[in-house]
Amino acid sequence: MKKIQECVIIKSLENRFNMVFKTRVSRIVSSSIIFFCFGAVFASAVLGVLHNIDSHKGVGGLETSAMPVYTPDDDFQTLHGLLAETAEPEPVQEVAEIIPLGDAEEETETLTYQTYRVKSGDMIGYIADAFGITQDTIISVNNIRQSRLIQPNQYLKIPSMPGILYTVKANGETPLTIAERYEVDAAKCALVNYLSPTTELKAGYSLFVPDAELDWMTRQEINGDLFKKPLKARYWLSSPYGWRDSPFNTGARSFHGGIDMAVSSGTPIYPAMDGKVTTAGYNATYGNYVIVTHHSGYKTLYGHMSKITCKVGNFVYAQKTQIGLVGSTGLSTGPHLHFTVYKNGNTINPMSVLN
Repeated sequence: MKKIQECVIIKSLENRFNMVFKTRVSRIVSSSIIFFCFGAVFASAVLGVLHNIDSHKGVGGLETSAMPVYTPDDDFQTLHGLLAETAEPEPVQEVAEIIPLGDAEEETETLTYQTYRVKSGDMIGYIADAFGITQDTIISVNNIRQSRLIQPNQYLKIPSMPGILYTVKANGETPLTIAERYEVDAAKCALVNYLSPTTELKAGYSLFVPDAELDWMTRQEINGDLFKKPLKARYWLSSPYGWRDSPFNTGARSFHGGIDMAVSSGTPIYPAMDGKVTTAGYNATYGNYVIVTHHSGYKTLYGHMSKITCKVGNFVYAQKTQIGLVGSTGLSTGPHLHFTVYKNGNTINPMSVLN
């Protein structure tokens, strides 16, 4: 009898244990599945919101490469512009090119050239140091317009001495007058070009000017240090320069002639370079906007301002004179600054010239 009772008790305990164990395991498994599904749905929702913010907040619409037209009662208008075409550079032969230009007695007075193939990670300064010449020399001889854009496997012509290529501006210039302009040795200038110091040259003729340097402005422009950022605050590049999908979900593609810099409304805006305010007004696309005219054919545009704090005719200084406040006026999906750089009437990528 006692053994039967023990068996009954043991059996009862086993049944209760199995019931509890199975119930807890099933609960744990069920809970894990529910929480996993909830987490996946939540993560998808967050990513969707972030994508929506990335795509549509702090972006302007329909800005193109054309200069905006200001009228007091400006209705919506489509702005058209032409993209400046860039010609492919002529390839340089891989074989080193040696061009003797005279029977100079001293080796240092003989100008020769060789070619160099750009490697990954190369910078113009490093290449110049390796050959004992200047950055100006490489930039000038190879007609480089943007030093940041040299590419691996690109070929560069390397002269045997520092200097720059000069193109004669007017008939009658001589190696002597050119050397005096750059404050270099006139005899050496004439010698390396196989000319007499007083030889009169025609406009368009090119000669190498030993030891000459580019002017400060040209060097700054080519190295991308000519302009300062128009915002001192931290910003987010919400839309780059170039072709893009419409920020208003229309499915259309348009050319964006500047960059959009998303930042809090009311953030101060400063000119990117010293210049004179030539336009300040309202446009249906750009909202409140300002155009500053600079030297050398440059103009900059600042759009979607909440407030303009300068007047036409004011001379303004880079990163010093406040010209407006960030806003979302005109065609805009949120607070941001639309910033355009014009060179002789055509837009260029602001990121290539901003320091």
